[in-house]
Amino acid sequence: MPTADRLSIREVSAGYPGVPVLDGLSLEAPPGRLTGLIGANGAGKSTLFDVVCGRLRARRGRILLGGREAVDIDITHTPTHRRARLGLGRTYQRLEVFGSLSVAENLLVAARAAGGTDPGRAVADTLRRLGLADFAAYPAGRLPTGIARLVEIARALAGGAGVLLLDEPSSGMAAAELTDFARTLRTLAADGLALLMIEHDMELVEAVCDEVYELREGKSYPSSRIASTAQ
Repeated sequence: MPTADRLSIREVSAGYPGVPVLDGLSLEAPPGRLTGLIGANGAGKSTLFDVVCGRLRARRGRILLGGREAVDIDITHTPTHRRARLGLGRTYQRLEVFGSLSVAENLLVAARAAGGTDPGRAVADTLRRLGLADFAAYPAGRLPTGIARLVEIARALAGGAGVLLLDEPSSGMAAAELTDFARTLRTLAADGLALLMIEHDMELVEAVCDEVYELREGKSYPSSRIASTAQ
């Protein structure tokens, strides 16, 4: 099955018992683009990610992954692990590295779970791609936040992700780390990945996003407040 490279969310409604959160929300995350997702706390941004990843069931609507052979795959009712196998990756606001493992071992866990024929090569290629080769043997739990964030992304890529959901990836980063991180995000988009990013740092959003949606009242709207400067 080809790795997904685009995400389509169509008229999705979801929430919790007695608490509706998403109400007919639609948006697209196309390949080669970085799509931003903004909104007030409680607007439903992380809920949307949970629905896309399968941690929360959509009550209505459809979630589609587009493959590189232009075949849309409906994953609305697909188990979480299967979505990952199809090329959907996610990072979290709270760092989720395996702290007791080395950077390379973190990536190897994901590469083996993806079922590829040569996980060792996938790890080596991804380390080079993200500029992490010098950290390969370093314990992930001792990394500065900016590098640890890259390890999270690298782990998703080693697992075959072509669509990547980033949940406040700048959280905990020092200002000095953000410039390099922004450059990495733009490089990943230029490589053809579809990136959908929740972010509160509006300077980062303006610097890297090709398009921005704002969530309010359970729906998404193209943001009129952001004029992207990304090239």
